[in-house]
Amino acid sequence: MNAGGPKPLLIYDGDCEFCTYWARYWQKLTQDRVSYEPYQQAATRFPQIPLAEFQRAVQYIAPDGNIFSAAEASFLTLSHARSKGIWLVLYRNLPGFAAITERAYAFIASHRPAFHRLSLWLWGRDYVPPRFELVSWFFLRTIGLVYLAAFVSFGVQALGLIGSHGILPLPELIGAIQRQFGAERYWLFPMVFWLGSGDSAIQVTCWAGAALSLLLVFNVLPRLSLLLLYALYLSLFYAGQDFMTFQWDLLLLEAGFLALLLSFASRLGIWLLRWLLFRFMFLSGAVKLLSGDPTWAGFSALSYHFQTQPLPTPLAWYAHQLSPSVLTIVTGLTFFIELVLPFLIFCPRRLRFVAAFGFLLLQISIFLTGNYNIFNLLTMALCLVLFDDAVLLKVLPQRLTRLPQQRTQGIEPRKVASFVAGSLALLIVFVSSVQLHSTFSGRAPALAKWIDYGVAPLRIVNTYGLFAVMTTERLEIIIEGSDDGIHWKEYPFKYKPGEVKRRPSWNIPHQPRIDWQMWFAALGTPDRNPWFSRLLQRLLENSPEVIALLEANPFPDKPPAYVRALLYDYQYASSKEKESKGVWWERRLMGLYYPAVKLRQNSSNDREAPSNIRKE
Repeated sequence: MNAGGPKPLLIYDGDCEFCTYWARYWQKLTQDRVSYEPYQQAATRFPQIPLAEFQRAVQYIAPDGNIFSAAEASFLTLSHARSKGIWLVLYRNLPGFAAITERAYAFIASHRPAFHRLSLWLWGRDYVPPRFELVSWFFLRTIGLVYLAAFVSFGVQALGLIGSHGILPLPELIGAIQRQFGAERYWLFPMVFWLGSGDSAIQVTCWAGAALSLLLVFNVLPRLSLLLLYALYLSLFYAGQDFMTFQWDLLLLEAGFLALLLSFASRLGIWLLRWLLFRFMFLSGAVKLLSGDPTWAGFSALSYHFQTQPLPTPLAWYAHQLSPSVLTIVTGLTFFIELVLPFLIFCPRRLRFVAAFGFLLLQISIFLTGNYNIFNLLTMALCLVLFDDAVLLKVLPQRLTRLPQQRTQGIEPRKVASFVAGSLALLIVFVSSVQLHSTFSGRAPALAKWIDYGVAPLRIVNTYGLFAVMTTERLEIIIEGSDDGIHWKEYPFKYKPGEVKRRPSWNIPHQPRIDWQMWFAALGTPDRNPWFSRLLQRLLENSPEVIALLEANPFPDKPPAYVRALLYDYQYASSKEKESKGVWWERRLMGLYYPAVKLRQNSSNDREAPSNIRKE
């Protein structure tokens, strides 16, 4: 800015620790574009400035000789630092801003020792301008691992879920969308499966996603990999139908898209990811209160959660045995983490660290007691953006930080890429702000709704809110088959509760989507879960792809003549029962969930028929 010409000079009080602290920081921000000197050395060169003025406030000497002081001098100095010029623009153009900042400056200047101590506490003794190259590098590698887990997990189940012989065949979905939406389908349902929807296309999509994830992990073509990963997972999101309706799938899509922006503009990406983490955490707490659920309002929710959650881990049984008073305290702590700590995301660095450690504590607790696949891993990965490179350089071995520094050194985003990233950032912040506002107000402006509707198919901005209503009883659907309608054998699932002596298992980061859907199905009726009758049909056909989703096939030689579904109430066994009988659960039959059905005559080979069973 001042190459070859005189530079502006900032004069500060060299005897003031607070002034010296921030002058040193500003010098690192502005580098060689501004000169810095304590007034104890420079005062004699500027006799027109009274000594009292030097002691009262910093003085900015412009190259043309004009002198500015206090808040205006501070903003003029910062205008020479990258992306800091907005403060000077506000000072000179926003009504009232100059007066407010000058009064704030005067207040701080009169309490400099206290604010020096506060600065040390909030930013640290050796505070330097934050950098995020290392953070960005490690975050992209981490998001690659999350993508890898998600693609592999869905890939091993895909044919049983949406294959041509699966529960909800993708070709049927493609045909229905074509008939209903015509050419508009390409925007409303953006997915690669418009090029082909057969089993091979599904498998190629899943395993190509896994391969691209590995490329991203090893930093090979990272931007291209991120773009393709987002496109492929968005395709699976629509193709997966009822089996891809989870909030962590939406969270991965949004985080994956922001990771792409991060690869072009690190600071912008960091702030967008922080905004995503804020919305995710804060809304998770807000919906609990907005729902009016009595268990959350009465701080008793965790007295039910560990028993009624979809797929508990073995440790959940022990957590359920904690005293009600302890669980009440933990519920209150959950509210504090979700409703208070998110606001620290926008505070100075050490307060951000407090938020990060609080979020990590909550996620680790959930991780230990519940199988939530990539949800906890992805949320913990997002916590990484609350730190800066200085932290990573302190806590990580030097050999882990050397390669990222070499890869990122000297890389600057191109102007076109920065402009596109900035435009997308404005769109994302606008739409997400409208969604956040409508969560509390229940309404949004017509223009905002139109914009939201336009970008909704891309799933780059989503609403969140986990566990809004706590389930207070655990209902489980047990599917049985029979050759004669009299003697019945149970179909065991891999992960969901069934046999009362089977210990809850660990399956992180895998998500057994049929087990999860069975939990949701038990909360409603078969009419609200049309996929359930298709599951029964595939069991009557002994579909290998669907049987592979279960732990075992009680009818390995030939399919059963009948299948039915019973509804049970499950509760954790008491400590005494667990020790004496070796049972983890106690269950009580509630009734029939789905009556006995059999295949229609002459239709056992018609595996594409949508309603191939009849009730007995």
